[in-house]
Amino acid sequence: MDIELARTFIEIVSTGSFIRASERLNVAQTTVSARIRNLEQQLGRPLFVRHKGGASLTPAGEQFLRHAPMFVQLWQRTLHQVAVPPGRRAVLTVGSEVSLAQPLLLDWVRWMRQSLQDIALRVHVDVPQDLINQVASGLVDLAIMYAPPHRPGLKIDLLLEEKLVLVTTNSDARVVDESYVYMDWGPDFGLHHGMNFPSAAPDLSFDLGPLALNYVLATGGSGYFRMSSVQSHIEAGRLHLVPEMPQFSYPVYAVQSASADESVVGPALAGLHSVARDERR
Repeated sequence: MDIELARTFIEIVSTGSFIRASERLNVAQTTVSARIRNLEQQLGRPLFVRHKGGASLTPAGEQFLRHAPMFVQLWQRTLHQVAVPPGRRAVLTVGSEVSLAQPLLLDWVRWMRQSLQDIALRVHVDVPQDLINQVASGLVDLAIMYAPPHRPGLKIDLLLEEKLVLVTTNSDARVVDESYVYMDWGPDFGLHHGMNFPSAAPDLSFDLGPLALNYVLATGGSGYFRMSSVQSHIEAGRLHLVPEMPQFSYPVYAVQSASADESVVGPALAGLHSVARDERR
């Protein structure tokens, strides 16, 4: 399939119109229409219904929309892989969730630049669901994640066990009170949190750890955070561990496609384990 067909399809969906898509792509409207006719002929299904307001997707179009962006990304990734910089033997795309980008991903990239100088790097940070899809599709070779779902074709390695601890800006606080901020660390944390604090009903919650932590530091309050992210604040007296409160395990994993090139991914994964050991120490 011509990659321009998929790009044109995505542009029409984004703009809602063949006319606006042609303007964005800087091609004639007849070219856009011809590309979509070609795509529909290849798929054997109509993808759009045209109307006065623009264009809307047919059921087949809705299904194709699930795959078209990944198709374009895979092509772009292929171009990156083919374009190996001079003096390098391969290109490796490494990634992580946002909250693991510093220091773990950053330290890993530093290690690779020093130890695997014949490998060019592409560094990627994304939200968990998109990241796992990118690893599964081969867009990302190796990624650092919390609680990745098990899927066929993925290899998952335990890197380290983080602890989620309850900290507060008020050194006298001993319980989860009205200043408590709930950080959504995933289903397992939610289950154990509910068992330990059945009557807690926080009215403020976050789904990004660094954002929640910055809020607590700026406005005061308490919440569960990774020990590695609050250790420096505890030592500086900005935060305090709440005594006799439960702590929860929060493991970090390395995820790769089972079909990845082991001669490239293997040394990178060994380096990641080494960096993770240093993080534990």
